[in-house]
Amino acid sequence: MSETARRPHKPYRRPKKDPVRILAFDALRAVDERDAYANLVLPPLLRKARAKGDFDDRDAALATELVYGTLRRQGTYDAIVAACVDRPLREVDPPVLDVLSLGAHQLLGTRIPSHAAVSATVELARVVLGDGRAKFVNAVLRKVAQDDLDGWLAKVAPPYDEDPEDHLSVVHSHPRWVVSALWDSLGGGRAGIEELLAADNERPEVTLVARPGRATTEELLDVESAVPGRWSPYAVRMAEGGEPGAVGAVREGRAGVQDEGSQLVALALAAAPLDGPDEKWLDGCAGPGGKAALLAALAAQRGATLLAAERQPHRSGLVAKALAGNPGPYQVITADGTRPPWRPGTFDRVLMDVPCTGLGALRRRPEARWRRRPEDLEGFAPLQRGLLRTALESVRVGGVVGYATCSPHLAETRAVVADALKQFPQAELLDARPLLPGVPDLGDGPDIQLWPHLHGTDAMYLALIRRTA
Repeated sequence: MSETARRPHKPYRRPKKDPVRILAFDALRAVDERDAYANLVLPPLLRKARAKGDFDDRDAALATELVYGTLRRQGTYDAIVAACVDRPLREVDPPVLDVLSLGAHQLLGTRIPSHAAVSATVELARVVLGDGRAKFVNAVLRKVAQDDLDGWLAKVAPPYDEDPEDHLSVVHSHPRWVVSALWDSLGGGRAGIEELLAADNERPEVTLVARPGRATTEELLDVESAVPGRWSPYAVRMAEGGEPGAVGAVREGRAGVQDEGSQLVALALAAAPLDGPDEKWLDGCAGPGGKAALLAALAAQRGATLLAAERQPHRSGLVAKALAGNPGPYQVITADGTRPPWRPGTFDRVLMDVPCTGLGALRRRPEARWRRRPEDLEGFAPLQRGLLRTALESVRVGGVVGYATCSPHLAETRAVVADALKQFPQAELLDARPLLPGVPDLGDGPDIQLWPHLHGTDAMYLALIRRTA
């Protein structure tokens, strides 16, 4: 009798279902297959898991870390996995790549022991991919586990001296064109761009805004782990995370979740000096309503009225919800800002926070860096210029326009403003920097560019323009 015949047959073992890693995988697949955003997909998945009773706070925290950590480091992990497989990555099925990336993050980006990271990921692969492809996952991850992140980066990233942008792209997990664009806007040497790219990969704090006249920062500071904002007098940071929806003032609409950079944009416009009355304000691209809610509250304190316009009906509904309960008069309408229903010269203050590539919010939407392409800039350019032209036509002589965008890309910021001023010579740039007292590192002006690594905010841009004739 042969040795093989004598060996007892091993009974089949069913894979263990790990709800945390299955949820993380489901979120990554939604991001990949449906172009969904993790910050929209993950909360309902977590709520559903909690409702089943098999998820606690630690499970939710781990699932969140696995999803966001994997997305932020996707480019780095792709380069490492590519060095461990015998075929081009494009020939690896996307669900398999998602499992490999989850495993790579556990091995290289968390404190999970290597053996546990490999074992848990292989079990996940058995559940969601099947036993055959789980063997492939096991083989690849065992290669990944042979070195730490620094060791792998030394192998897969080109030397900085030979190709700085490609080196930074692999090390900091940003597409090369994004590295180049951010570096052009930031200026300076290696240290600054490395700090910016690293900040993009940090988990951002949740920041709340106490809407003036409706809530106070003192009320929000009663929340556990809450600390004052850095720059905005209405900001409170939830330093150790937490659920904003559990805060009473947020549930009631008297406060909201709003990055401090967005707050500063609204505050600077509201503080800009005017020639003449200060009665009618416009937010011409108001969705989803955060800046509009802050502006409406500030306007109410001065006896001014805010008109909030948003082109998309569902986003217009979000604006109305954000403004509900505002103590002063306001109106929310669904309208296209490039074909406005209001008369020219109607408003004293106008905010135009235009649609853009969102390169300033990569901390919050890490998957956006992999979706955007340089050609997207060409798609946004006519809309951005058209909206700024509308804003300049909508403000009265002596009034002020705030042109804002959550992108630091020069093609979406200074280039748009420069073109508008050429076509609209009866306007002038104001120095916005004095309107943000205490905020450092605002550059040479007169416009403002905020940065994650310098200000702890999204990379918001603001130019203030006064109509002169």
